[in-house]
Amino acid sequence: MNGASREALAAARERLDALTDNTSVDAGRLADELAAVTALLDREVSLRRVLTDPAQAGEAKADLAQRLLGGQVGGEAADLLAGMVRSRWSQSRDLVDALEELADTADLTAAQKAGQLDDVEDELFRFGRIVSSSTELRAALTDRAATTSAKSELLRSLLGGRAKATTERLVTRLVTAPRGRSLESGLESLSKLAAERRDRMVAVVTSAVPLSDGQRQRLGAALAKLYGRKMHLNLDVDPEVVGGIRVQVGDEVINGSLADRIEDAGRRMAS
Repeated sequence: MNGASREALAAARERLDALTDNTSVDAGRLADELAAVTALLDREVSLRRVLTDPAQAGEAKADLAQRLLGGQVGGEAADLLAGMVRSRWSQSRDLVDALEELADTADLTAAQKAGQLDDVEDELFRFGRIVSSSTELRAALTDRAATTSAKSELLRSLLGGRAKATTERLVTRLVTAPRGRSLESGLESLSKLAAERRDRMVAVVTSAVPLSDGQRQRLGAALAKLYGRKMHLNLDVDPEVVGGIRVQVGDEVINGSLADRIEDAGRRMAS
């Protein structure tokens, strides 16, 4: 997003955080309602254009949103949308993208309140690895001819009882309503949102053999000091990385042996 849309999204994030900080707000229910509004505005192009029309007064658009949603969603979801349409958006689709992000963030907040955010992060990462290693599964989940119910049932058979309910909801929404995103990019976006809930960056660590607890702690501490933020490690094992390790943080890739990289990180921190 650019310009006005970026500012509008930042304001909406702040409003969502303020809402979900209230213990009386059911973040999971709010997520479902925001997802329903996302689906509505994604489908009704003319409506979202009216709600983002810069020629219309913000209050008039907010009143319209409240009238349309009154009685269909809770007051928190309706108030969030009303606040969003008062803002200016660079293009109408940005409003829908923002709502989708808020729905996912609300679900992750619910997981965080339940002490399950780490599990959800790990499950999203592992599911992404499973998808990338199975062309048949990826084809089934991205098949445009398959019905929504068929995809939901497939995911239920894969994740039901094996993953947290939040993970299943997030993945199901992504698969059944991708909105132009690839499955891989959608899962990556969800992982980043989960990391942001703890103000952490995500490092994908691939090693030839599983790392020990001590190695994970040293590597996590070194990367956190290097990048100046808490770091969540997504661990993967690949025998092709013989005697070494590969660390990817965003677009930056670090290759080399574990001992050498940790030692080098320590030298750079000391200089």
